[in-house]
Amino acid sequence: MTLETLRIKEELRTLIDDYATLGDEKKISQVMDLFTPDVKYDVYMNNSLISTVSGRENMERDFNKHAADVKTYFTINGQHKVIIDGNVATGISFSQLKMIRENDGKDILSDYSVRYEDNYVFQDGKWLIKERTGYFLIIETKILSN
Repeated sequence: MTLETLRIKEELRTLIDDYATLGDEKKISQVMDLFTPDVKYDVYMNNSLISTVSGRENMERDFNKHAADVKTYFTINGQHKVIIDGNVATGISFSQLKMIRENDGKDILSDYSVRYEDNYVFQDGKWLIKERTGYFLIIETKILSN
């Protein structure tokens, strides 16, 4: 493995970690900077496509709407495997994503185990996510006792 390959892998890992960190902080406009303008983002739950969005502007609107309903996000990223081919790459990453929403005055914790499949592109001197598919594989919810 060359130093260049290691550098690119680190940049791609930073990209997905930035996505998680900025998302947890609800910095949606900064999250959008991690995607190409023509991004495509699909979400599957229980093997069913529940959401698809194309374009950074549409995605920002959807993310802001979602963030308005969530009191707290907390994400932990796990393994990240990439295959690099010049100025494009593919990757698979795993995340544990927790969200707290309020419902009828009670805090509800949703805990998601997610597998992301990404297509990356090197554009304007940085790596960006061009396509992302999130597979929410395990979903648990419970009422939090405060």
